[in-house]
Amino acid sequence: MIYSTVNKVVLITGATSGIGMATARALHARGANVVLTGRRQNVLDALALELGADRTLAMAVDVTDRQRLDAVVTAAAERFGGLDVVIANAGILLDPPTTIAAVEEPEFERVIEIDLLGVWRTVRAALPQIIARRGHVVLTASIYAFCNGAINAAYAISKAGVEQLGRALRAELAPHGATAGVLYPGFTTTPLIRPVFGGNAVATKLFTRGWPAPLRAPITPERVATATVRGIERRSARIIVPGRWIPLSVLRGIVNPLTDRVIEHDPKFGQLLLELEQHASSNR
Repeated sequence: MIYSTVNKVVLITGATSGIGMATARALHARGANVVLTGRRQNVLDALALELGADRTLAMAVDVTDRQRLDAVVTAAAERFGGLDVVIANAGILLDPPTTIAAVEEPEFERVIEIDLLGVWRTVRAALPQIIARRGHVVLTASIYAFCNGAINAAYAISKAGVEQLGRALRAELAPHGATAGVLYPGFTTTPLIRPVFGGNAVATKLFTRGWPAPLRAPITPERVATATVRGIERRSARIIVPGRWIPLSVLRGIVNPLTDRVIEHDPKFGQLLLELEQHASSNR
């Protein structure tokens, strides 16, 4: 049975750009009331103006701030009568990317703080409403939840954690009649991927060396948004987009040890890693 988004109230974090913004537009077009959140109020206000005031609420929020998240959920319930869906989507990447040995500790921990603990705080704040209204949660992970995270370890750690959070949450929400699903986007044309698509010469070489050409092809945020809306309507446990990543997810127990070994023993890959580390050290 289709879970209609018409008149549903959907809270989206990270709605100031990329996947979050595209998903907000797609859900609003499907009849949802959208609660737009992110760190830039002016961008949120512009998006709300574009969509129209009747079915939008724009509130700046930092997902590391639990009290502010509680305030957003309360405001959504007061404005629209409740909250049916939450999309915990806010996330960042190291820029420039680098290795675990070379990264500054606060930068590494900040990625985990936003990409994993920010998702946890968003979900936790929304859960009473989701349970009460038998709603749905979407947690944005990544294909890095099941792929080697070299030069993006903090991001990969976070996304693997988000996957586990989503799986556990789905099981625990079942007795309440609510659901949860994990979104796994492939490489998407957002500012996050700029460093490995020409923004950083060494990172781009590593990316090209480490990924086969068919997997490197990026998709648009709109394509991810379409898949996300479809996943919400179906209450899907997993949304993997594009579909070419599905075999790698399904076969990860076989594929991962093989690809890890190839990377480990590739001298060119190792040389580029050392170059990236040296560049990071020289810029401190």
